[in-house]
Amino acid sequence: MTGMTIRQRSRIVRDMAVEQTDAQLVSRCREGDVDAWNEFVERFSRYVYAICGRGFRLAQQDSEDVFQEVFARAYERLSDLRSDDAVRPWLAQLTRRLCIDKLRLLSRDTPSEAEPDDREVDDLLGRLNEAMAVRAALDSVGDPCREILDRFFCRDESYRTIGDSLDIPAGTIASRISRCLEKVRAELDGRSRASRPS
Repeated sequence: MTGMTIRQRSRIVRDMAVEQTDAQLVSRCREGDVDAWNEFVERFSRYVYAICGRGFRLAQQDSEDVFQEVFARAYERLSDLRSDDAVRPWLAQLTRRLCIDKLRLLSRDTPSEAEPDDREVDDLLGRLNEAMAVRAALDSVGDPCREILDRFFCRDESYRTIGDSLDIPAGTIASRISRCLEKVRAELDGRSRASRPS
């Protein structure tokens, strides 16, 4: 990897991490692989922050406190996890408990809003899981699909703008988007089948 930019190296590391399932990553963490632990924190950090901020509406500082505690406990208790495939719901439950503890602590100091409804948090967790699955599928199909779909759906760019930026005729953008969506759909279907118990 000598002679590469930091961005190129991080893309290679990210692409290698995408190929691993959550269970494979947990297994590497249990074996004491420091790089695996860094990947673990990177993979689940947005998930944990979203539960804290969007699910429980914690302030930034309080979210950071919960974030630190979640990953400290995960590091200590990863061996308690019954199934490596269950790491995501396990982290969600751990984050939920710590957020509730934080809200209770804060309510002693100052009056605050009521705790969010469990259904509301469960709905949020469902949406976060779907978003993370879509993100992983996009990472798996790689460029140029990831770039085209990001520009069209996330940045709301026109066919002409995408074509000009990527040096592709604007008339072929729609068919490329369609093919890329099929790749993402196939990737999501494959992940869904792989996650079902046999």
